Amino acid sequence: MAASSSAQLVGKLGSAPSLPTATRSLDRIISAKLAQPVTFVTGNAKKLEEVKAIIGGKIPFKSVKLDLPELQGEPEEISKEKCRIAARQVQGPTLVEDTCLCYNALNGLPGPYVKWFLQKTGHEGLNNLLLAYDDKSAYAMCIFSFAMDADSEPITFTGKTHGVVVPARGPGDFGWDPIFQPDGYDLTYAEMPKEEKNKISHRRRALDKVREFFEKHDL
Repeated sequence: MAASSSAQLVGKLGSAPSLPTATRSLDRIISAKLAQPVTFVTGNAKKLEEVKAIIGGKIPFKSVKLDLPELQGEPEEISKEKCRIAARQVQGPTLVEDTCLCYNALNGLPGPYVKWFLQKTGHEGLNNLLLAYDDKSAYAMCIFSFAMDADSEPITFTGKTHGVVVPARGPGDFGWDPIFQPDGYDLTYAEMPKEEKNKISHRRRALDKVREFFEKHDL
């Protein structure tokens, strides 16, 4: 896997996006006030639905779909770099999300690349990655990165839910939910009522931190 340094992240175009020449410190970010709603970058209607259900009306935000490059690196650095790129296009408060499914037997893979594995292999292929291993444990990880504007260094908020990878059960209309069964439950994410999933999901745990940050700093 590529080095985690943002300068070494490589997109599909074969070169790393240039970084802002100046960044503001966290102190300057949290001392500012939101002059406009936060733009949540997503084209996934199901994801937007979950975020709205978890955040509620506590943070004013809108959504927009942007074509961001697919990067290589460690999950947090990928998320931060995508936030930098998106903030330059949005020109205002920007929130991006990256979701990973990490197999412990594979040292965290497929991780941030799970979307592409799923598209190529389907749920059965994601299960087959663990055929040679007794350890089926995994964790779902969600990383939100927030930047006040294009000149701000992104801040990250991470949430994890531990569980196991199982043969697909439940509706298959939301990513890899059918193959992930969180610890302490007999249901996969896909089989759970949305309200129940939203109480314990990796996305919920990350968004709780986002909300707490905004409330703490009165943004």
